Amino acid sequence: MDLPRAVALESAVWEALRSGDAAADRALLSDDFLGVYPSGFARPDDHAGELADGPTVHEYAIHDARLLTITDDHVLLTYRAVSSRMAGDAPETQYISSLWSRHGDRWLNVFSQDTPAG
Repeated sequence: MDLPRAVALESAVWEALRSGDAAADRALLSDDFLGVYPSGFARPDDHAGELADGPTVHEYAIHDARLLTITDDHVLLTYRAVSSRMAGDAPETQYISSLWSRHGDRWLNVFSQDTPAG
């Protein structure tokens, strides 16, 4: 996988959060997905379940994306995200690492860790 494809996949997760589309979010996560966040750990249904009350992101931007190829079937995307939860909220900056793995002809997010900028 190349960097533009990885960023497009990651953007699809953000778009699901922005639109409140839990099914689209869940479809991008592997069954063994693990999220590590300041609030704790999240499994796939936890991640998608946050959208039960609607969108969780108003806007976002991905900056400084870097891709580390682990194997032909596993890549680690790292980047700086700037996002706001609701219109008018101050933007939040965080550093994100997302591990994507090929499952047949699809790439799925296996692991994600969000670290708030200090």
